[in-house]
Amino acid sequence: MPDPTTQKKLTNSQAGLLSGLTAYFIWGLLPIYFVAARHVPALELLAHRIVWSIPLGFLVLLFRKQISETIRACLTPKTLLLLTLSAIAIGANWGIYIWAIQQGQIFQASLGYYINPLFNVVLGIVFFKEKLSRLQILAIGCAFIGVSILTLKGGVFPYIALSLAITFGLYSVLRKVIPVGAMPGLFIETSILFIPSFAFLLWTGSQGNLVWRQYGIDTDLLILLAAPLTVFPLLAFAFAARNIKLSTLGIIQFVGPTLQFICGLYFGDKFTPAHGFCFFFIWTGVVIFAFDALTKSRLRSDSTKTAQKVS
Repeated sequence: MPDPTTQKKLTNSQAGLLSGLTAYFIWGLLPIYFVAARHVPALELLAHRIVWSIPLGFLVLLFRKQISETIRACLTPKTLLLLTLSAIAIGANWGIYIWAIQQGQIFQASLGYYINPLFNVVLGIVFFKEKLSRLQILAIGCAFIGVSILTLKGGVFPYIALSLAITFGLYSVLRKVIPVGAMPGLFIETSILFIPSFAFLLWTGSQGNLVWRQYGIDTDLLILLAAPLTVFPLLAFAFAARNIKLSTLGIIQFVGPTLQFICGLYFGDKFTPAHGFCFFFIWTGVVIFAFDALTKSRLRSDSTKTAQKVS
């Protein structure tokens, strides 16, 4: 008879894979949402995204019974300070991303999230003293060549892509060292950003420039949709991270920027030969990176099985 423990692990792994794919599918298709909300200024949409995520996040915390964990994190000065820094990083990342999509720079946004895993490797060296493998060096070299081609031959410095990679990379580093769960952390981060966001909405409203309640119920519902599109993918990602191998998570993370790239083609973003060469080198780096991750995962798995047989 099959081992019930093995069956449970398999079921959790399958559910984790589905959750991870769901998270990256939502993130990958976000350009569709932000293009639909293009008539809402980027800063106002960012502020709404933060403000409306709080009541939804609170309900999720109640359902998951994580209120006490959230309070403990708030009462720990070091944790609160780090979450303030991570809030600034993710707030900047969200703002840049929304603005980029609304400005028709979907390809640059996609490029940023292709670069991000490779940039994370560099951050691992700087902050965690991790060592690079030869394949990782080669992958980062390919990414550097791609960005250089776009800058020199395309006449476009990919500041949007690099800004997205840097802000999300720093956010990832901070969240790696902060001892708090995904949802409590997100709730505290959005709470930290709430006051400036709400103040901005009040000020914009006083100037008569607030889109909210001015364009009808369809626009208001579109704005409110920003909250679940922020909270639910993160929950799905958190579940995936707990139940599937990091190497698998590392591979499926490229689903997001790939879908963003397809969205860029669909919405008619300008795609030059320089973009083509840039993405060729980036994709080459991604394949090398993925191959390296899979190889290391198999070696670790084989070592574990050998150790179990010996014991």
